[in-house]
Amino acid sequence: MKATDTLLAGRTPGQRRMALGSTIIVLISALSWGSFSLASASIKRVDVFKDRVERPDRLAGSAINYLIVGSDTRVGLTKAEIKELRVGSTAVAAGKRADTMILVHISKERDRATIVSIPRDTFAKVPEWTDSTGKVHAPSYSKINETFGKGDAKLLVQTLEGMTNLRIDHYVEISFLGFKNMVDALGGVTICTKKDINDPKSYLVLKAGIHKLNGIDSLKYVRTRAFDGMGDLGRMQRQQQFVSAMIRTASSKSTLLNPVKVVKFVNAGLASVVTDPDLTQDDLIVLAEQLRGISTKKVRTLTVPLSNTFYNSNGVRGSVLWDKKLAPALWEKLIKDEDVVKEVVKTPSKSPASSASASAKPSTEIIDPFKTRTAEADACGSLR
Repeated sequence: MKATDTLLAGRTPGQRRMALGSTIIVLISALSWGSFSLASASIKRVDVFKDRVERPDRLAGSAINYLIVGSDTRVGLTKAEIKELRVGSTAVAAGKRADTMILVHISKERDRATIVSIPRDTFAKVPEWTDSTGKVHAPSYSKINETFGKGDAKLLVQTLEGMTNLRIDHYVEISFLGFKNMVDALGGVTICTKKDINDPKSYLVLKAGIHKLNGIDSLKYVRTRAFDGMGDLGRMQRQQQFVSAMIRTASSKSTLLNPVKVVKFVNAGLASVVTDPDLTQDDLIVLAEQLRGISTKKVRTLTVPLSNTFYNSNGVRGSVLWDKKLAPALWEKLIKDEDVVKEVVKTPSKSPASSASASAKPSTEIIDPFKTRTAEADACGSLR
């Protein structure tokens, strides 16, 4: 029996929706992926933790951290798709780069998910590392996405763990093709833009308003960054809004009560997914069971807090610098598996002269220093 069948066997439609909705929470990112309905042996593997001795401790117990990387490899795209995207051939884009990096933290109680966008131009201190030929490279500085090109995923993970002191449990990499296939399997994803988009780099043209995008146009949308003056920061916020839109689409009744669409969605990214060797089908199924019923209110998206968006230092130009107070505070929250927002219940003050105050109900104030959004947030919310 396939793993998908195992997960859904004997369930009512409502239970199926909860189980699959939970699975989606685990797999989400602007580059959502799915693969556990086929043999894990068919998934490409990369051992990003090989020979790593000194690593951060797992202080939060059974909380799980996924690093999801969107590679800009063109492998698998047809000539027509490459032409429509105008991204150049596989020969032009030799090798691969980390086009998008997202850290997904799943709480140990399986009742919260935090999705953190990591700017690819992050100013990074790269530790000493050994390349595939055995050559040892001294510590250096660079933009964090450059570590992916130099020492592949292993160096990227090593660098990020060193900068955050957060232990990464699993690595997932997906290509343009995998992302496109996921969106098309859902029948498209509906997004909303408050501004007209005419981006000279992604070649996306949209009028302000609501649009249902297919896989190719969704790729253009999440890569758009040259029309509003916000650069990569605007791009990451649009990716976060797209993540929320994809969650709403994938967990809707029209998707989850359609077995054909569900199977297509779960299997769509298989051919383009790379994971670490320890991430198995059984892990995902058990995690999906644990996460049943998680609320989209408890899925928060954010960008690493920044203090400088054009930082020049140690020969690295045009990088972005993490905020020296807020960024460590964010990583500390995740290390300790604490909610990144705080809910404070405010009880209305009672006044003898006011009968209205006696019937007033307590209100809840959300203290959110990291400027997060929830997965159910308004799709047309403003960028910030």
